Amino acid sequence: MNRVLLNTLYVQAQGAYLRLDHETLKVELERETRLQVPLHHLGGVAVFGNVLVSPFLVHKLSEEGKDLVYFTENGRFRARMLSTTSGNVLLRIAQHDALKDVAARLELARGFVLGKIRNARHVLLRARREDAEQPGNLDDAINELARLISNAETAQDIDVLRGAEGMAAACYFRNFDSLISVSEFTFDGRNRRPPRDPTNALLSFIYALLTNDVASALEGAGLDPQVGYLHALRPGRMALALDLMEEFRPWFADRLVLTLINRKQLSLDDFEFKPGGSVHLAEPGRKKVLVAYQQRKQDELAHPLYKQKVPIGLLWHVQARLLARVLRGDLERYVAYSPR
Repeated sequence: MNRVLLNTLYVQAQGAYLRLDHETLKVELERETRLQVPLHHLGGVAVFGNVLVSPFLVHKLSEEGKDLVYFTENGRFRARMLSTTSGNVLLRIAQHDALKDVAARLELARGFVLGKIRNARHVLLRARREDAEQPGNLDDAINELARLISNAETAQDIDVLRGAEGMAAACYFRNFDSLISVSEFTFDGRNRRPPRDPTNALLSFIYALLTNDVASALEGAGLDPQVGYLHALRPGRMALALDLMEEFRPWFADRLVLTLINRKQLSLDDFEFKPGGSVHLAEPGRKKVLVAYQQRKQDELAHPLYKQKVPIGLLWHVQARLLARVLRGDLERYVAYSPR
């Protein structure tokens, strides 16, 4: 297994211009070169808001199969530029056939839901171990998630399975505020489009980054990120990317949010409070989050299929390839990744 973890370049300086200089990407701001990176060091480029990209660089990224991703200035996903569709056409046919097969679709969706609930329970179990003052304050939620895991394991209908997933998410987020130890950050339930408090703004921003990374991993495995099994299909929605990222939300994205808040790496000054109640990360806050996100991807964890540890940033690539093997019939079922 190739252990090279290619980085994504995130550019959020408003008015920046990205151009190609031989085999090097240059970032210019106010006609001064602020950064230059050899292209072979990059796996992709993500730009936020008013950032220009030269046509020559766009073509070069496309030729080399590197993603170019566009976000709004506030971090909402807008578009991804993809090169020629990769992957075995037979794999794509198998992906579509599984969508039409009620039993196959249910089993694939079950794998994603079980991964999400088990990993959400893992986050609460870890928090309970670390809570010396009130070690039992999460017991009810932990027991409820265990019950919902059992329900998901036996669900014989996709709607019943989605119901278990929805109840698990509600239970988990009802207790999320108790995991936050900094008084200026609060959490009174999940809200988005737009987020209405700093914690939700942070969750939404990191989820957007993770969605793009998972979609790229699926493309690299030859799969179509829009053809999923748990999330409903609709034009422009990366349903399979949303399916696969479920197992990574609790222990990767949510734990990163808690780390940034509880270690006071972010403050309320890192957020913009808009008229009407919406809240977004300000530019300095986005920079802090992007640095922490990339650093976390470099950390290594054990994977049950490998004798050596794997960088977190490669785990969704590993899981995407395991999913492809299931669709091809090489593996019996999809098993989500859970950290130990």
